[in-house]
Amino acid sequence: MMLENKKIVFEKPWEARLKTEPLDDRSVPSGQVILKKRYSIISTGTELACLSGGESWFKMPGVPGYSCIGEIVKTASDVKDFSIGDTVFCYGNHALYEVISTEGIFLHVPQGIDQKWVPFVRMASIAATAIRASTIEWGDTVAVTGQGLVGNMALQLAKLQGASVIAIDVIDSRLAVARACGADLTINSTNMNVADEIKRFTDGSMVSTLIEATGVSAVGVQSIEWVGQNGELIFLGSPRGIFETDITPFLNRTHLASFNVTLKGAHEWRYPVNRTPFVKHSLERNSRLIMDLVFQKKLVVEPLLTELVSPADCYDIYHKVRDNKDRYMGILFDWGE
Repeated sequence: MMLENKKIVFEKPWEARLKTEPLDDRSVPSGQVILKKRYSIISTGTELACLSGGESWFKMPGVPGYSCIGEIVKTASDVKDFSIGDTVFCYGNHALYEVISTEGIFLHVPQGIDQKWVPFVRMASIAATAIRASTIEWGDTVAVTGQGLVGNMALQLAKLQGASVIAIDVIDSRLAVARACGADLTINSTNMNVADEIKRFTDGSMVSTLIEATGVSAVGVQSIEWVGQNGELIFLGSPRGIFETDITPFLNRTHLASFNVTLKGAHEWRYPVNRTPFVKHSLERNSRLIMDLVFQKKLVVEPLLTELVSPADCYDIYHKVRDNKDRYMGILFDWGE
């Protein structure tokens, strides 16, 4: 038997197409299943970088994708913990069907959760890396530059740590979403003096942790000025593009005792995929904990979903996001349309 599979393919820079091709389901490799997708999420920063041709690790033509929810339609004979009909979350791509291993991030979805929220778990897991890398404690003040999906999730997770949280962005609509998700202060850096606003909010002490989620190098360099003495600057967004500046003032903020700011990287893959007896944190553990937060509605997802689109409209949606970033945050492909 052959399944009619549909998948989104980045053929060349700025060319995204929905392609149909057969998938042979007569034999499933050991430890794997065939997953029929319901929803998959667009990671706008990474996927637009891939579609532009600017990511060397992504080879064209290629199938993008970050996170999805789907139903198992067939399993290998040696798969024990999952069955046909199970609904699962995984790091799947933008395709109707996918043959995928159960050994990675592959989790049962609890009954009663809104399935459209589940693909957001990975975006929150990425954000959780900044929280894990930080020293955020109850009573701290945390600022997050960039209020896209990952930045918003980092803001929410910092608040769950007991911190007061400040959202910084250049787009008013994203700041409005940040307020709906619990931001204590929002700052539009295009028409407000960020340093003055933070100084006022913190009575002059500035923030103890700043999470840089834009991936814009210039923002990372500038934002160190908003961190208080003995604070930390965490790079969550992946820096892209060339930025030339005098780096000495930035380095002095880390070197001089009057500042003593610590710099930290928070790339998602700093942690192992699966839990082991020797490592406390893993992507699997983070995903399970975040799934529970979403299920309990302690992590707010609903305001982040701005578009539900057909995979057939992939070309249009990627170009709309590229040309009008102000409008879009969370975008899901609906494979069950």
